[in-house]
Amino acid sequence: MLGEQVAGLEAELVALRRDLHAHPELGRAEVRTTRLLAERLAAEGIEPHVFPKGTGLWCDLGEGDRAVALRADIDALPVRDLKEVPYRSTVEGMAHACGHDVHTACVLGAGLALRELERAGGLPGRVRLLFQPAEEQMPGGALDVIAARGIVDVDEIFALHCDPRLEVGRVGVREGPITAACDRVKVVLRGPGGHTARPHLTADLVHALGVLVSELPAALGRRTDPRAGLSLVWGRIASGSAPNAIPERGEAEGTVRCLDSATWTSAPALVRSLAEAVVSPYGVAVEVQYVRGVPPVDNEQACADLLAEAVRRTEGRQAVVPTPQSLGGEDFAWYLEHVPGALARLGTAKPGDPVLRDLHQGGFDVDERCIPVGARALAATALLACYRSVTVSSRT
Repeated sequence: MLGEQVAGLEAELVALRRDLHAHPELGRAEVRTTRLLAERLAAEGIEPHVFPKGTGLWCDLGEGDRAVALRADIDALPVRDLKEVPYRSTVEGMAHACGHDVHTACVLGAGLALRELERAGGLPGRVRLLFQPAEEQMPGGALDVIAARGIVDVDEIFALHCDPRLEVGRVGVREGPITAACDRVKVVLRGPGGHTARPHLTADLVHALGVLVSELPAALGRRTDPRAGLSLVWGRIASGSAPNAIPERGEAEGTVRCLDSATWTSAPALVRSLAEAVVSPYGVAVEVQYVRGVPPVDNEQACADLLAEAVRRTEGRQAVVPTPQSLGGEDFAWYLEHVPGALARLGTAKPGDPVLRDLHQGGFDVDERCIPVGARALAATALLACYRSVTVSSRT
């Protein structure tokens, strides 16, 4: 039944994905996206509740004391869209380069299919749809949802994330950690400045900055267990404005990623101490601004098993494939600090396509046949979770 319902929605869901792709909005500014979703849900008689900051929303289907949640993230990235397609981004410098438009279409499709089931009396519990803002920001919008009591009464939560390394029709499932912790770090160096002819009379700040950006990542790798996968990669370095003047300030920004929760806990103090140590010979002042991002997404075994079973029922046994833990970060992890759940990887690659259309790049795109796959999988997951909840309740 779910298959037929999603099949009837496929054209609408693809059209929605293309509309969102052409009109991307950054985190906590997803006004148009929120409005479109609210209007579509209201048209089905589903009451949308916009989050207090004005973007993102949640709604419930069915009845019950407790709910199972399906989560989509709705924000785009500040990345230029490089594709020549009819649905290319119309907003310069912004693109859905991480597949959040696909995630949104999948959760909406699952919700609409479950709504039809509810009308027919076939939804045995309560399902919450969460359309979350600002996943790409740090700290992410999952914390906003939690603060707004968006997961109150939720027993389990599930999500999908696009994976361009998997062919469409495949879903990667893993119990335990599936993503990494991810934090943001900014190191600011300060000195008196001076003439490049006399670096010995001042603090050679640019040289110290160069040492910092090369030595700090290496030092981190020697002070932690290699199996923890702790890494620091810089994304921005800035200093100075004249070739013959040593500047007074320089800064470097990047991300710290880690596969292991215990090492992640100790990372801020370690980064600070090592940053001070590697530049101490150069007489510069050091300020480390360390912003906590997300812990690893740690899939609960029973939830991962249930999600895999849902995929097998809707797509066939061959559709479920193992997937490794990645160094990517996902703020879905914060939900799992409060309730059990699982995130799986939705295959988006077109079979035979030799080009890797990777995430966070301007050329990212998907085989849109992944959308009904994701919608069916999420709807079936919610349904199985509801049946399981009803069975457990009846036994107790």
